Amino acid sequence: MFSYYQLTVPVYTRALTQLAHLLDKAADFALSKKVSDETMLGLRLAPDMLPLVKQIQIACDTAKFGVARLSGNTAPKHDDSEKTLAELKNRIAATLEFINSIPPDDFAQADSKIITLSYMPDKPMKADFYLQSFVAPNLYFHLTTAYALLRSNGVELGKNDYLGPIG
Repeated sequence: MFSYYQLTVPVYTRALTQLAHLLDKAADFALSKKVSDETMLGLRLAPDMLPLVKQIQIACDTAKFGVARLSGNTAPKHDDSEKTLAELKNRIAATLEFINSIPPDDFAQADSKIITLSYMPDKPMKADFYLQSFVAPNLYFHLTTAYALLRSNGVELGKNDYLGPIG
């Protein structure tokens, strides 16, 4: 049986590390093709979808709030003011620093928690449902969307850039 710590902190660390890697590849692409950060951050898959900058911000928020709510800690506030790829990488780094600062013992009572989100007050979730059916799919949706945005706009990415090192 896995602990809530094992199902969050190392998993989200890997996902966010790969997201930072995608941004490194995006920065290299932008430099070589002379594409501005403003253009890169504004990339969208469809007119009604959020741009790359929001995909990164939401991925970070999903990881930090998921860990915070399950561990009983307070997540740091981010202002959603990033204007460059480097600033987005800094946000990922700050999120990684936060989630990796939470000790496994802080998750000891996670299983008994009921999570209620301010924007869904009438839908409280048991911790296991919150983790498996809300946080994990949401994090991977935004990671995958960031990958797809970059790939569809010419950044040379492959499956290993998404997955990361194996073994």
